[in-house]
Amino acid sequence: MAAQQQQQQQQQQQGIGAIPPGGMQQATSIQQQLSQQQDVDPVQRFKMLIPQLKESLQFVMKIASSNLGHNTAIDNGIKANDVPAQRFDKSLEEFYALCDQLELCLRLAYECLSQSIDSAKHSPNLVPTATKPDTVQNESLSYSQYLGMIKSQISCAKDIHNALLECSKKIAGKGQPQGIM
Repeated sequence: MAAQQQQQQQQQQQGIGAIPPGGMQQATSIQQQLSQQQDVDPVQRFKMLIPQLKESLQFVMKIASSNLGHNTAIDNGIKANDVPAQRFDKSLEEFYALCDQLELCLRLAYECLSQSIDSAKHSPNLVPTATKPDTVQNESLSYSQYLGMIKSQISCAKDIHNALLECSKKIAGKGQPQGIM
């Protein structure tokens, strides 16, 4: 505990990890936003990330432009401002991180869609519930039909499981030397 406090004091002296005044509220609000974003569906999260991606791209282009102008001035022998050039690699890294998040959102949305399509394909008819008898449709299954469908799905899953076990045993058997019995 004392080592952690000492490390925090050193970081605060160096300006690392120090929370500015009023920053505690900002940190709390950021944590709340992150927890809310995790609850949002992937398409909504994608829509929320697009403006951030645009800003990040604009920032990358701005830094690239200023660094190019700075380097051109130095190459031409013109005394450039003593302002240090901004880090292009860090801004580009932030841009790529946002792109990765967008890619994950799209993949998750695609997986959700394909799972929904498979669900509709393998169980297209609804089973009426006792709490909502008015939602009974002509296409809905009776409970006994639903049980039959579930039993057939379970037997299919067992068959696949057994086939995979047999294959794994055959593969494991081929890996053993033939001379030892």
